[in-house]
Amino acid sequence: MAGFWFLAISSFFFCLLLVRMAVSKNNKRKKMRDSRCKLPPGSMGWPYLGETLQLYSQDPNVFFTSKQKRYGEIFKTRILGYPCVMLASPEAARFVLVTHARMFKPTYPKSKERLIGPSALFFHQGDYHFYIRKLVQSSFFPETIRKLIPDIEHIALSSLQSLANMPIVSTYQEMKKFAFDVGILAIFGHLECSYKEMLKHNYNIVDKGYNFFPMNLPGTSYHRALMARKRLKTTVSEIIRERREKSILKTDFLGHLLDVKDDKGRVLTQEQIADNIIGVLFAAQDTTASCLTWILKYLHDNQKLLEAVKDEQRAIYEENSREKKSLTWGQTRNMPLTHKVILESLRMASIISFTFREAVDDVEYKGYLIPKGWKVMPLFRNIHHNPKYFSNPEVFDPSRFEVNPKPNTFMPFGSGVHACPGNELAKIQILIYLHHLISKFRWEVVGGEEGIEYGPFPIPRNGLLATFRQHSL
Repeated sequence: MAGFWFLAISSFFFCLLLVRMAVSKNNKRKKMRDSRCKLPPGSMGWPYLGETLQLYSQDPNVFFTSKQKRYGEIFKTRILGYPCVMLASPEAARFVLVTHARMFKPTYPKSKERLIGPSALFFHQGDYHFYIRKLVQSSFFPETIRKLIPDIEHIALSSLQSLANMPIVSTYQEMKKFAFDVGILAIFGHLECSYKEMLKHNYNIVDKGYNFFPMNLPGTSYHRALMARKRLKTTVSEIIRERREKSILKTDFLGHLLDVKDDKGRVLTQEQIADNIIGVLFAAQDTTASCLTWILKYLHDNQKLLEAVKDEQRAIYEENSREKKSLTWGQTRNMPLTHKVILESLRMASIISFTFREAVDDVEYKGYLIPKGWKVMPLFRNIHHNPKYFSNPEVFDPSRFEVNPKPNTFMPFGSGVHACPGNELAKIQILIYLHHLISKFRWEVVGGEEGIEYGPFPIPRNGLLATFRQHSL
């Protein structure tokens, strides 16, 4: 009995010693950390809420710009309950996204993960991310994309013809339909209409629920989105089952996902495949549609520039016997002015205005502490609109891209290992759409309302209401 008490008391004091050592080590670390560097300047706002109300009650870009003017290119705040460090310089963006990317993990609200799927590429880092990213890139190599040109042309012409038959349209909503159809083509190839309609119907429900408050109660938009997400997975599973039963081999994105095996011979699960398909659709649709909508607005507002782009496209139109021939890969590579218009639209609109990361450990940057667990947001739009890097940044001027921007000052598709792997597909479909739009159609913006909406990406107010009419160059 005495031995038992001796052992118990010894164990108790040993545990106390371990706790004391841990606390002492933590306090020592904290003192060293505090003596070495301090938090960035800024305001944390109200308890828990922080400055969330200030951010969402105005144009987010106004909020970020005013903070940068007051505190400089690194500042702290609290958004949606999370302490955050905002970074508005090219060097800081490179630090977080490239040179020290291992110290900052991607982070998204759990409610968003549930809708897209926890195995989707952009929720991960490390080996799994590297593995899936290689699959995405191999599916969207130029050699693969160039084979899609005739099909993308067909989708673009069909989209434009439907626009000409409607009195007034929301440009953004119509561009979303076009981008979705191209996404389906790149992922599944030529898909049966019944499958395509099921995917489109349920994806639209998920898309609508994505930005609503994540209250999972019957009747709410978020709940409907979760139910639609389950149906999306079921449809993808049916397509996979049919391909396997018929031994169909394809080189589209789904084909790559089905055929790949890791170094241990393991294949991807159906959950992993479905999550990454929905992730690619989400990443491709809204950003491409937003970019196209802004291009149409900028060209409409600058008729002299539009005429110059028409001249460029007219030469290709005539070269193809007034569209009796299809566009070629080489022709899409030979649209220098149109390409610069796309780049300047991406800079001006800054569709991906910032990105989210989370510090996986205490990080020191330029004498400031970024504590473990804090959110970190490189502000791409602030960089794109900084006169130090782009003169007269509020003026739409494609000629600025006659010279390459300074390193890390232009990041329309992000940067580092998490940069968009499908940006070449986005560029080719935009070039194809613009060629046929400018060659065969005219558009007029309805109403003179200026302003920006966010849903979640920036778009012109009301999605740019416009009329489209067919004509010939």
